[in-house]
Amino acid sequence: MPNIENIKKYNKVHMIGIGGVSMSGIAEILHNWGFTVTGSDLFPSKIIDKLNSKGIKVTIGHNLEDVANSNVVVYSAAIKQDDPELVEARRLNIETIERADFLGKITRCYKDTITISGTHGKTTTTSMVSLAFMEGKLDPSIQVGATLHKIDGNNLVGNSEHFIIEACEYVESFLKFSPKATIILNIDNDHLDYFKTFENIKNAFIKYVKLLPDDGLLVVNGDDKNCLDLPQYTKATCITYGIQNKNANFYADNIVFDDSGFPEFDIYKNGEFYSKFKLSVPGMHNVSNCLACIALCDAYKICSTDIQNALIDFTGADRRFEYKGMVNGAKVYDDYGHHPTEIMATAKSLKNKKYNKSWVVFQPHTYSRTKELLEDFAKALINFDNIIVLDIYAARENDTYGISSKDLVDKIISLGKDAQYIPNFDNCVSYLKQHVKENDVVMTLGAGTVTQIGPMLVN
Repeated sequence: MPNIENIKKYNKVHMIGIGGVSMSGIAEILHNWGFTVTGSDLFPSKIIDKLNSKGIKVTIGHNLEDVANSNVVVYSAAIKQDDPELVEARRLNIETIERADFLGKITRCYKDTITISGTHGKTTTTSMVSLAFMEGKLDPSIQVGATLHKIDGNNLVGNSEHFIIEACEYVESFLKFSPKATIILNIDNDHLDYFKTFENIKNAFIKYVKLLPDDGLLVVNGDDKNCLDLPQYTKATCITYGIQNKNANFYADNIVFDDSGFPEFDIYKNGEFYSKFKLSVPGMHNVSNCLACIALCDAYKICSTDIQNALIDFTGADRRFEYKGMVNGAKVYDDYGHHPTEIMATAKSLKNKKYNKSWVVFQPHTYSRTKELLEDFAKALINFDNIIVLDIYAARENDTYGISSKDLVDKIISLGKDAQYIPNFDNCVSYLKQHVKENDVVMTLGAGTVTQIGPMLVN
């Protein structure tokens, strides 16, 4: 059992925005440790139904009485400072802690917190590592950024010292954690609304690597030059992996794809044949994610057979190239990709499948990202045969950037490819129903409400 002495004083916790992926995971861990947990959220959801079924009381709306009965209020980054529950907690002098800070405290309860970070691929790699630890009977606690079918949710409470979590670099929240082992998948231009420059992103990862203890473990992508700069900042053991980089400790070779776009390949460890692997998720980027998982799990003495069994079982986390159904004899998929690098990876994965024409419905996520990476988005999207762009999903931002989806469509057209701007979801669905043909593939892409389009199409 993890050592909870340091957080025992918080035995009555109220959580604002408890329906969030990370918040709900924290709630379940605390509940399992015998803490009294209440929470509130603005909207009902499957996650909240699950929390209620476990005996965690959740209010839709606000509950000032639950705030008054707590000795700490934890809130997610999305909660505004004038939120009635936060205001009430401060009026009553009840301690308030932001989610990442509180999760940091939980990481320090475990002897072995394993964090998976990087700009892309965190959720998939966290899922792969989690399943391999479960297959190896290591009984981990898990927090993953999407629903993972094997654990029927986004978290699992184990009884060992292993705690596997995603660690996001946005607003440098991963610097609140205390990892014993970490995977760094890649370092790319993102979240420039916060970081401003790429140099600042790199510096955040340098600070993050310095958190590792001397007897810790650092696993880095040997195909990413920015990742390869990091080992000099730590005394932890370092393991590299790669596809292009054959000098990496673990590398993949003889990669072939089946008709579904699923890869099969040989893995070499320090130049010696290690094992053959087959995945049930598409794309070269998933070969790389798989290598990261193997490099870490091998260091934990999980045998290759257990890792193989875990990975062949893994059909993807929620919203990662997720099959939604058929329309007009065409397959419909949904994907979370909301950065040009992720869109490119999805487009390349698609090219390994057999199909007639591809359709993408893309919803840009945040004005700042759309403005900063406009050209990169256009260059990534032209890899699809037919392109539809929805309105920008604002998320945490206000429209002060002077950018719109129309600008993205114009940029795509300037690159010699046609694109449609269809802001209305119903109009988008009826346009697709009129034009999509048998054996086509439709991909909905983005981190916002675009996920509604697939079910509307299929139904």
